Amino acid sequence: MAFNPMELLKLKERLDIFRQQHPRVHPFLSEVRDKALQPGSVLEIRVTDPEGKEYVSNIRVTPEDVETIGLLMSLRGQ
Repeated sequence: MAFNPMELLKLKERLDIFRQQHPRVHPFLSEVRDKALQPGSVLEIRVTDPEGKEYVSNIRVTPEDVETIGLLMSLRGQ
């Protein structure tokens, strides 16, 4: 798989936009990462669509997940 620097720049731009539009998410993720996100923790995601239907999923966090989340957070300089 070839590395495309332009795609990485595009991802960083999208993360910047996401952070501007949702300013509470990044501080929350930083706090969770530092205090609670460790192997064995359960990460749950809940989505409610405009009609009120809920979708829920969860994962048990692995050491690799912690590393991946850390790498994503580092794109923002955290």
